[in-house]
Amino acid sequence: MVPIQQLLIGLTGTLVGVIGWLFVGIYIQRRDARRRARNAGRAVYFELGANQLAIFTALEYGMFGPLSRASYDQLLPELSTWLPADELQALVMAYLGQGGYAQVAGEPSLPGRARSAALEALLEAHRIALELLRKRVFTPQEVTSLDRYTSASQATMIREASLPRGAQ
Repeated sequence: MVPIQQLLIGLTGTLVGVIGWLFVGIYIQRRDARRRARNAGRAVYFELGANQLAIFTALEYGMFGPLSRASYDQLLPELSTWLPADELQALVMAYLGQGGYAQVAGEPSLPGRARSAALEALLEAHRIALELLRKRVFTPQEVTSLDRYTSASQATMIREASLPRGAQ
C-alpha cells in the first residue's frame, strides 16, 4: 500500500504538470494566432496598396483599373479577432468604398466634382487603413526597407498616392 503522503505528493505534481502544460499550450496557441493575424494583415496591406494606386490613377488620369478584395475576403476573420474595433472599421471602410468606385467608373456622365469627391474620399480611406496596418504588421526596420526594390517613378507614385489630399 502507498502511504497517503506519497500519494498526495504525486497528485500535486501531476496537477502542477497538467496546469503547466495547459498554460504552455495556451501561450503557443495565442502566439500562433498573432503570427497568422499579422501575416494576414501583411497580405491585406499589399492588396490595399495596389488598390490605392488604382484609385489614385483613376483620380489623376481618369483611368479606372480593377480593385481587388480577395485577400480581404479570405482573411477578414483573422483580422477581426486581432485588430481593435476602430482600426477594423477603418479597414472595412476602405473596402466598402469599392462599390462606389465601380459606380463612378461605370457612369461617364457623372459630374467631375462628384467623381473627384468620391475618389478622394476612397483614396483617403485607403491612406488611413494603410497607415494603421503598416504600424501593426511591420517592424520599424521593415517599414524603412519597403521601398528598397521600387524604381524612382514607382516610389514617387506611391508617395503621391499616400499623401493626404490637399497636401500635394
